[in-house]
Amino acid sequence: MRLRSPARPPDMAGAAPGDRLLTLGVDGQRFAVPSGIVREVARLPRLARVPHAPAALMGLANIRGAVVPVLSLATLVERHSTGERRVVIVNDGEVVGLAVDDVSQMIGADEAAEASVRTLDIAALIAKFSPNGGERRTRGAGLVEAQDAELRADTVPLVIFAIGSQEFALPIGVVEEVLRLPEDIARMPRADAAVVGSTALRGALLPLLSLRALLALPGADDAARGRMLVVRIGANRVGLVVDAMRSILRVPEGDIDAVPQVLARGGAEARIQAICRLEGGKRLVSVLAADQLLRDDITARLFQGAGEQQDMGEAASTQKFEQFLLFRIGEEEFGLPIGAVEEVALLPAKLTRLPRAPAFVQGVMNLRGQVIPVIDQAQRFGAGAASGRKRRAVIVRIGDLSAGFVVDSVSDVLQIEASALRPAPDLGNEETRVFDRVANLAGEERIVLIVSPRELLDRAEQDLLRSIAGEGATPAP
Repeated sequence: MRLRSPARPPDMAGAAPGDRLLTLGVDGQRFAVPSGIVREVARLPRLARVPHAPAALMGLANIRGAVVPVLSLATLVERHSTGERRVVIVNDGEVVGLAVDDVSQMIGADEAAEASVRTLDIAALIAKFSPNGGERRTRGAGLVEAQDAELRADTVPLVIFAIGSQEFALPIGVVEEVLRLPEDIARMPRADAAVVGSTALRGALLPLLSLRALLALPGADDAARGRMLVVRIGANRVGLVVDAMRSILRVPEGDIDAVPQVLARGGAEARIQAICRLEGGKRLVSVLAADQLLRDDITARLFQGAGEQQDMGEAASTQKFEQFLLFRIGEEEFGLPIGAVEEVALLPAKLTRLPRAPAFVQGVMNLRGQVIPVIDQAQRFGAGAASGRKRRAVIVRIGDLSAGFVVDSVSDVLQIEASALRPAPDLGNEETRVFDRVANLAGEERIVLIVSPRELLDRAEQDLLRSIAGEGATPAP
């Protein structure tokens, strides 16, 4: 009579007597993984949290330039632990990090059997943790990109910013990034009044100019709170110092008027190429011509001997980049492709409430005569309700629908190399499918989850919002 071996749990690996195993500690219990799948053992790094992720996923980590999902081994093996200090990077079909309390020693498979150390099948554990892996669906499938392009064809995207109490704009095509004004600026003594200095930006030296001085506006730049617009002028990039970024806005071509010839100044240091009428003409924004911002003598002095920078600029122009609007919800930072953003607007103090509206709709706002449903994205992203005076509504177009998503703040417009973008780990979780990519900003030790606009709303939610926009709203008493 042949005796059967006792059934092995599906998450236990079979190990041959000669195999070597790495033992791990979780909640006072020892586990082991085959040493052949172990790639690295390191201290637990800073993690980027993924909203609505399954309990086992602690977050995403930057491991030697790669984005790696870090799983709690305690959660995977149904133990309790809050003392994870180490991460073990393993590759058993896919690369993941296992957060553990400690890593002790290498032992043989026979020693593990004698000591009753449980040898784990990592692939089975991950499959158990993410049973729907590989079944990613596009919630916004069926939206026609051609229709979206047609809706945008008669609009001009602008970056609107402030200098003092006046608002100006530049076409988004010439603005590569909008960043906080860096603290480390090399000031240039006895320079032209418009020249602030220079700063390092991703390995290249970037000259900084005061747009206030270029426009001959009174007052001084606010270095503590200012912003820097990275603009390409000809073959060179410059940083233009402004007081604040107001918004990103797609303006109908009919709302942009040419500047009357009588007001045009032929020899001006900076030239206004158009006037943008907002809010029915109550708000006027001057659209600047980037190629007219600098005098020839300033250009010549500024870029004299800057052949190296120009070569770097030309090399950079051959690389592929994408632009993203970065925003914060709670303590987390996220990004949206700039092409999906219709506008960034200040959230009204009071929204119009809608009876029988779905729970995810906070209300509606009137944006230049258009009824925009407002969605509290903080709640949908697993954070607390957005609060504070800086709250913004990011207006996103999804097919033929516009919706406003509430965020705590909008931080930057960032240009990211295509090589720094990676597909988001497939977590097999409906709520996390809103994140389709991850931006790994290794030099800044930042990981930014990129939101897929098509995943923000499913078809049923889109239909509900269309009906809301069609019916309008009655202000709450």
